[in-house]
Amino acid sequence: MAVITISRQYGSGGDEIVDQVCNLLGYRRFDKQLLVQAAREAGLSELEITDYSEENYKVANFMERLFNRNRSSGTARKTTGRLNGEPVLTDATAFALVNKAIEAAYKIGNIVIVGRGGQIVLKDHSNVLHIRIEAPLETRLMRVRAELRQNDPGDILLDERRRAQDLITARDGASTEYLSAHFGVDWSDPSLYHVVLNTDKLPLELAAQFIVAMVRTMEPSSQYTTTDKPAREKKHKLK
Repeated sequence: MAVITISRQYGSGGDEIVDQVCNLLGYRRFDKQLLVQAAREAGLSELEITDYSEENYKVANFMERLFNRNRSSGTARKTTGRLNGEPVLTDATAFALVNKAIEAAYKIGNIVIVGRGGQIVLKDHSNVLHIRIEAPLETRLMRVRAELRQNDPGDILLDERRRAQDLITARDGASTEYLSAHFGVDWSDPSLYHVVLNTDKLPLELAAQFIVAMVRTMEPSSQYTTTDKPAREKKHKLK
């Protein structure tokens, strides 16, 4: 069972690629909204999140809701939208919760982890593919401006470019700050990833198919453990 972590610049088409990869592979998508929704439905308080253990029955319930074990992947994806009344967590409790949930997602497998430092938390784990999705600023501005027009079709956006640029700066800045503050790494460092995809040069559909092809090369090796896999094949196992 493979796991994919995807880091994406805002406006790079990363979310569209994630959706296509999930559809092509039948994987589930793990992101912040799903995490918070599951925590809220499980009735976790900030104190309980800090005391995060498998023995806590609420945590077990949280994990069941988080990965929607009794639901189809299509239903699970619908829970990832913007939620009303999301619980406000402190930075420390949310960070601990996310890291534990990422580790749990790895054990379950067949999931795409979007952002939240998955490439760092799982950097030494086997059968994980770390992908970064980028595009030049002008390409991303064009995509974000198109999205703004689509979301506000009746409005005349006099400063559309500035709005798009502010969104890109804010979103990418938050991701940069999160990885720097919590892990001490540069979010854009290519050495954190197996592959960096430029969607200005690569159509989104082809980028998704490329990721799927890489994952499928990993599948035959997933039946082995690191102890019983023949030495001559270990070099093919992603870490």
